[in-house]
Amino acid sequence: MILIADGGSTKADWIAIDKNKEEAFRVRTLGLNPAIVPEEELHNRIINMFQLINIKDDVEEIHFYGAGCGTPKPIEILKNILESIFVNAKVFISEDMLAAVYAATGKEPALVCILGTGSNSCYYDGEKMEMLVPSLGYILMDEASGNYFGKKLIVDYYYKRMPSAIAKKFNEEFDLDADYIKKNLYRESNPNMYLASFAKFMFDFKEDKYIKKLIKKGFQEFFKCRVLPYNKTAETPIYFIGSIAYYFKDILEKMAKKNNLVITDVIQRPIDKLLEFHKNNIN
Repeated sequence: MILIADGGSTKADWIAIDKNKEEAFRVRTLGLNPAIVPEEELHNRIINMFQLINIKDDVEEIHFYGAGCGTPKPIEILKNILESIFVNAKVFISEDMLAAVYAATGKEPALVCILGTGSNSCYYDGEKMEMLVPSLGYILMDEASGNYFGKKLIVDYYYKRMPSAIAKKFNEEFDLDADYIKKNLYRESNPNMYLASFAKFMFDFKEDKYIKKLIKKGFQEFFKCRVLPYNKTAETPIYFIGSIAYYFKDILEKMAKKNNLVITDVIQRPIDKLLEFHKNNIN
């Protein structure tokens, strides 16, 4: 049995395939970002999923692609946890950017971008990824991500920069008590996921002038920081992965055009295409 996982900060999609390369089952756990989630909680989020535990002794390989897995320490933490549970498995851990590459372009050169709970980008030359700037996560970077827009919405609400009609609806949908917000940001796990939960508000009001301006500004910041520095032409394929890119695809395409780029495809969830890639490359 082989497990393939695409692990974001909000959720992790798992697919099990048998020796005949047939899908056995798929499940979803809470996010497994080892740079943010405490070790004990990471362990619990896995063992509490009975479908995974039922086959733990039968798993021979795990290919885990995850947010927060771009540096050695978080990789080591997650690898140790997985090896302690799936005792017979060889564990391979890579960052979620590589999953995005495999899902989007396989082995062909392209610019690949993630716009989900977090954000990132790379240029893939067909063999290796080039990342001009390492991601420092949701506090300092993650332009145009779910948590980026969540922060903008909360700040605009508190500074009364949000139009009154939108502010009223925002207040009706969320608990905006200052102590409650601070508790979730500074005392609970997954503050990035908490911030990203506010971004869903934009989906229902994306035609509103204020929301549209907010999205455009965020996307332009992403292009400025995470795409244009690669100095690629409009002929370079460019793929976007993630829910923010998917639900605001029309605005994203317009902003790409403004920057003399053409988006090749937008993929909401990479797990199915990632599965296809692995099936085609398993010996």
